[in-house]
Amino acid sequence: MTAVETIGELFASPAAHDYLGEPVPIGEHMRQAGALAEAAGAEGALVAAALLHDIGHLLGDNTEDRHGKAGARYLTGADADYLGLLSAESVRTLSLQGGPMTAAEVTAFEELPFFRDAVAVRRWDDQAKDPTVTAPPFAHFAPLLEPLVRS
Repeated sequence: MTAVETIGELFASPAAHDYLGEPVPIGEHMRQAGALAEAAGAEGALVAAALLHDIGHLLGDNTEDRHGKAGARYLTGADADYLGLLSAESVRTLSLQGGPMTAAEVTAFEELPFFRDAVAVRRWDDQAKDPTVTAPPFAHFAPLLEPLVRS
């Protein structure tokens, strides 16, 4: 079985149907994020990052110790209005991750080479919670993932 087939099985697993405090199941949420990245014209690796940003949940890792939330901590530290845009669940997990970044942390984060990509994925993550949207199935993304993974 290839790595992409294994990932596809995760998207078809019962774990992908869990809601985890959001209005859409986690698998739908991840596919919505991938579709948003694709619609924005993001390169393949960034679409893959958006699609797979919560893959740990499908693997049974429901901890919030890192979970790629640096983007949310950055945005709440850099934009005073951003906190009001977060879902209740995102506010809860933000508090578990240490809350908004300090000014020094914001500056340090902005010096990282891919900070803009991390923030873009975070914004797609925020938008990918719409119960009225049906994202493409995982199979739509499989050809994009094939050249990015090693089987």
